[in-house]
Amino acid sequence: MSSHSESERSWLATLGTAVPLVVIFFAVLSIPLSVAQTLDLSSEQTVSWILVAYALPSLLSLGLAAFYRQPLILTGNLFALIFVNSLGSQLAFDEIIGAYMVAGVGVLLISVLGLTGRLARWVPEAVVFGLLAGAIFSFLTGIFVSLGQSPLIIGGTLLVYLMGRRLGGQRLPAILPAILTGLLLTAATGQFGPLPASFDLPVPTVTQPLFSLEGIVTAVPVLIVVIVLQANLPSLIFLQAQAYEPPTGIIDTVSGVGTIIGSLLGPLAVSLSLPATALLGGSDAGARDWRHRGVYIAAAAGILIGLLAGLAADLPDIIPVTLLQAVAGLAMINVFADALEAVTRGPLLLGPLFAFVVAASNITLLGLGSLFWALLIGLGVSALLEQDTWRQLRQQD
Repeated sequence: MSSHSESERSWLATLGTAVPLVVIFFAVLSIPLSVAQTLDLSSEQTVSWILVAYALPSLLSLGLAAFYRQPLILTGNLFALIFVNSLGSQLAFDEIIGAYMVAGVGVLLISVLGLTGRLARWVPEAVVFGLLAGAIFSFLTGIFVSLGQSPLIIGGTLLVYLMGRRLGGQRLPAILPAILTGLLLTAATGQFGPLPASFDLPVPTVTQPLFSLEGIVTAVPVLIVVIVLQANLPSLIFLQAQAYEPPTGIIDTVSGVGTIIGSLLGPLAVSLSLPATALLGGSDAGARDWRHRGVYIAAAAGILIGLLAGLAADLPDIIPVTLLQAVAGLAMINVFADALEAVTRGPLLLGPLFAFVVAASNITLLGLGSLFWALLIGLGVSALLEQDTWRQLRQQD
């Protein structure tokens, strides 16, 4: 009886951490939809992108979790997804595809050559987070751009989100009641578009990649750092702290191969997710030997979203774009706060701050976009003005 009760408690704990992650999966769906609108993608391209962004990492997660019996949850990297939005003003879609595939090759080479630790010493995490905070910034300002365009719907959504954060605690993500409120207000004001007449399973559409020098120089260094240092490395360290022995080389290899293959259907960076890993692999997820089962629940939801990609691609015609943009911004608030905290907590400060400002500026110089210059200028400022601190960080590593 005691064993049965313990199993029941473990399942409840696992379910309690997996369900919020599933909610987040649905919530961040607004981000690729918003980006697809910005890039003026066709319906076929949008469907294919959503399908691969959700289904491929989920399938890989199922295999890894079942084989290693560890909470190894791969996702389409959220920062890399946001990065597409920033690249859209500088590169054509096929150039973005090509850059993501080259980044996958880079991640694979880093894994094969065992260069992860060396890369971590030469690219400070805080500079990368500064760049990412700048890339995210436009999503947050988009909340209030949408508020000006649709005060009732967006105002009500924002108010419920804030109240949800105040009252809901950790078990109910505030984004869920906010989305429901936005949908109810949209229905009450009669602003829903017509529903699609039929629904078909998604058909993958391959985009022929274009490997341009501008795309590779602008995107690849940032993507490699994001996949390897911002996502995989800290997630693996967290799992090790939880007494797991994650397969470090295998994870980077799977990330590289998944990114190369998946990007043929849409720009995709496959990686571990630190927030998802912390949720499914932490003590709140129940007994350590049970935690990998939460991956099965989350991955099944990811596959389902991928199979519903055809319906999801029609959402901008059904739901007001202002609501999608506002929800995308609200879903980014915690991500932005975490990135901004990494920028300001030191010991490096000026380099990360410059990286943030340059990334947010959308500057284009010599044909290269703001995110390339954010990384370059951020590293340059730290090397010039914070060299002693940077040297100490490298020695600690």
